[in-house]
Amino acid sequence: MSIAMAGVTRVLVLADAPVLRRGLAGMIGETAGMQAVGAPGEPRRAVTLAESARPDAVVVELGSGRSETLNACRDLRRRFPRISIVAVATSDDPAVVNEALAAGIRGYLLMNTSATLLGWAVLAARAGRTVVDPQIRRVEGGTVPVVRELTPEVPLTRRESDVLDELVLGQSNRKIGENLFISEDTVKSHVKAILRKLGARDRAHAVSLVLKARTPGCTCGAHDLTAAPAQV
Repeated sequence: MSIAMAGVTRVLVLADAPVLRRGLAGMIGETAGMQAVGAPGEPRRAVTLAESARPDAVVVELGSGRSETLNACRDLRRRFPRISIVAVATSDDPAVVNEALAAGIRGYLLMNTSATLLGWAVLAARAGRTVVDPQIRRVEGGTVPVVRELTPEVPLTRRESDVLDELVLGQSNRKIGENLFISEDTVKSHVKAILRKLGARDRAHAVSLVLKARTPGCTCGAHDLTAAPAQV
């Protein structure tokens, strides 16, 4: 049996493709306070692998074999109710999201997620919160929430809005610069302006304000995670 390290969140990775397992394990390894444990394997072996690895959380691929994977997640939750499950999925269909949440999955992220957002979702799931990728608009009770935007007293410039969208996706300053073809110093200047205009304490607080405005009434736990890991 693996020896648990104090203060470290132990994460088991489950995915069908070995290359995806390695990629997800690498993302977990990039997050401070997290450690990929056990032998990564197929989602259908969730219970068996969890019995040996004894993880705090599981990151599972939710792709083409969705029904089998969700059944494995249900079995995992019954056998180990304290293990939190975060899915990295191919579908952005709100109906699929709700099906996954009903199966006991606490976090639902898309395949293009960042290491920061993945780590954030794992921590949120461990805290008993539900996190849905900010790129997805969830269906609640058969209706789609009306999307609203923040309206600060001093409007954001177009470039600041672009940077804010990247922040919501959990991108680092360097990655934002690459995506928007601007320097990292310019990104930092835009971030400072965004925080000032939104009245936000930090970038995580700014993201939470955006998510609250865009998805009113949503129960997504990411809205309240003002202590998300900051990227520089």
